[in-house]
Amino acid sequence: MSADYTLDYGTHRSPEDGRCAMEWVSHLAGEPHSDQPTCVSPVVRAFCIALNDGLETVPRQRLRPYLTRTIGTAGDGLDEQRAWMAMDWLIRTYTATWLSRAGLDETAERLQSMPELSIGDDLAPALRALRIARRRAREAWGRGPTAWLTPNLVTRASAREMAWTASGAAAWAAARAGVSDQAGDQARAAARAAAGDAAATLVRTARARSARAPARETARRALAPTLSQLCESSLVLLDRMLPTVMLDLPEVLPQDRGRERRHDGSLSTS
Repeated sequence: MSADYTLDYGTHRSPEDGRCAMEWVSHLAGEPHSDQPTCVSPVVRAFCIALNDGLETVPRQRLRPYLTRTIGTAGDGLDEQRAWMAMDWLIRTYTATWLSRAGLDETAERLQSMPELSIGDDLAPALRALRIARRRAREAWGRGPTAWLTPNLVTRASAREMAWTASGAAAWAAARAGVSDQAGDQARAAARAAAGDAAATLVRTARARSARAPARETARRALAPTLSQLCESSLVLLDRMLPTVMLDLPEVLPQDRGRERRHDGSLSTS
C-alpha cells in the first residue's frame, strides 16, 4: 500500500470522498466500501472506529500499520478476551492516569494495583474502587467557592469531553462490544465520570494560572500531554488485540482469512 494514503475522519459515501481506517480495511480485503468490514472482529472494529474519529489528522495516521492485521480477526474466538482487555485498560490505565495527573495518587494507585481483569472476572471489586475514585475526583473538582458557578460547569463539561475523546471512547466501545452486562455498564460509566472530573480538576488548576487565556485553549494545553500519553498506550492495547503477523498487502486474498490462529493470538502460516 502506498505510503501517501490518508485516514480521514468519519464515514464516507464513496472512496472519492475519502476513507477512514475501517473503510481502508474493506478496500484492502476486497469488500464493498463500508466502515463495517465483515472480516474484522466487532471488538477491534469498534475500537478502531472510535480511535479513528477521536484523533486529529496527524495522530490518526498512527493507525495505518495496524490495518492489515485486523483482517481475518472476525470469528477467531478471541473477542471476549479482547473486550476484557479493553475493560481492564479503561479502569487500570485510562482512569488511573487521569487521577494521577489530578494529584489523586493514592486513588490512582488503588486502581493500578488491582489484578488484571480477564474473562469472567467478578467486577464487584473494580466497581467498589471506581466508586471511591469517582467520589474523590468529584470532591477534588468541587473544591473552592466558585466550582459550581455556570462558567465553571461549562469548563468542566468541556474538559470531560476532551478527556474522553479518542482513547477513552475507543476502549469503552471495545469493552461494550463484549462485556455488556449491568456490571460492565456501571464500571464503564464510573470510569468515565472519575476520569472526567480528574481532567476537569487539571483544567481548573491551569485556568487559575492563566486566567486571561481563552478557556478552551487553556483546557487543550492542560490536557494535551495526558491525551498524547493515553494515545500511545491505546495503540499498545490495539497491538495486543491483533495477530502478530502482518499480511503483505498484495497477498490480502480470501485464502489469507482462513489461516488458523494460535492461542497466543498470532497467525499461523503453516
